[in-house]
Order: sequence, then C-alpha cells, then structure tokens
Amino acid sequence: MTGQERGLHAKLLATLGPAIASGEYPPGTVLRTDELEQRFDVSRTVVREAVRVLESMRLVESRRRVGVTVRPTEEWNVFDPQVIRWRLAGSDRPRQLRSLTVLRSAVEPVAAGLAARLATAEQCAELTGHALGMVATSRGGQLEAYLVHDVAFHRVVLRASGNEMFAKLGDVVAEVLTGRTQHRVMFTDPDPAAVTLHVQVAEAVRARDEERAERLTRQITVGAMAELDVLAP
Repeated sequence: MTGQERGLHAKLLATLGPAIASGEYPPGTVLRTDELEQRFDVSRTVVREAVRVLESMRLVESRRRVGVTVRPTEEWNVFDPQVIRWRLAGSDRPRQLRSLTVLRSAVEPVAAGLAARLATAEQCAELTGHALGMVATSRGGQLEAYLVHDVAFHRVVLRASGNEMFAKLGDVVAEVLTGRTQHRVMFTDPDPAAVTLHVQVAEAVRARDEERAERLTRQITVGAMAELDVLAP
C-alpha cells in the first residue's frame, strides 16, 4: 500500500470499527465491498485491508458471493485493545466498563499476591516509583499525568506476577484506565483513599506480604466498581 492508501485505510478502519462496535452495523449486517468503495471513495485495496484487520478482530467474516458480514458479539475478540477502545467510545460504555472492572477484580488481586512472592528488586522499585508518581499527580486536575503512572503501576503488577497470561492483560487494563479518563468516568481528582492503597500495595509487594498485597488490590478494584456506580450507573 502507498502512503496515501495507508492513510485512507486508517480512516476507513476508524469509521467502520466504532460503527460495528457501537451496534450501528448490528450482527448479521452485510457490508458489500463495492458499496464501501463508493461510499468512502477509496480503492478496493484499501477496503480489503480494512476488512482484513476487522476479520483479525473477529468482528466480521468475508464470504464469497455474500460480502462482509458482521459477526455475533459473542464471537468478537473482546480482549483486543482496539475493540475495547471502540466499545468504550460508544453508547454501551457503562456496561463495557463494568465488564472490564469485573475482569480486573478477578485477576489483579491474585496477580498482586504473586508479585509479592516473585517480583524482582527492579520491579519493586518500579512499583514504588509509580505509586509515588500517582501521589504527586493526584491533585490539581492532573488526570493525564496521573494516568501515565496508574497504567504503568498496574502493568508492573501483572508482569511481576510471573504469569504470562496475566502479563498479556496489561493492554486490557491500560485501555480501561485510559477509557475512564478520556471519557470522564473519573472524579476531577483521584480518590485519595485509592491513591494511598496503591502506595500500600507497593509496600506489601516489597515486603513480600502476599496476603496483604492481594487484599489491598482487591480494595482498589472494589473502589473502582463503586466509582462506576456513581459515575456510570
């Protein structure tokens, strides 16, 4: 693809993806290649490349003589960060945030307990550094700066668990934390209690206190769910 085609491909994908994820094109909808070419004024190559990406996310499937069909929601790759981003941008955001927070509640406390047992000295230092960064950016409406440390903190916890499956969920957690901030499902400043809990988790991991690390992380996820009850009921 040429540079121009890549730009058109990205634009087409940024239109079709959110439209499918939001239900504008419900499951079973058939998108014909020639119609997409005409509607978006792009070449067949651009359409095929966009469809290929959507197929890799299992949002659509292509059939000869039929066209590109939107798959049932339960067949989508709901762990794909881009799919999460598109779903969070749509009207189904509250349910999606709740679903992702339940996933975090099931995984992150266990990961924190494992991290307390297995984290390296470098990972402990990273956790402490990002926890302190969260403290430093938790006042004055610095949500974007706070988000950087928040995402990094949770990535380290998942990675330090020593479980490669947990570690791969780092992108998922990053998307839900980013979505909460970008779509304003956050208070102006983070909850001081939640900030303190992150510092305490870092301390528990460094102290090799598995039970405390798991318990404190569970409190973080419970608090996140309580925020959703207020901000995205």
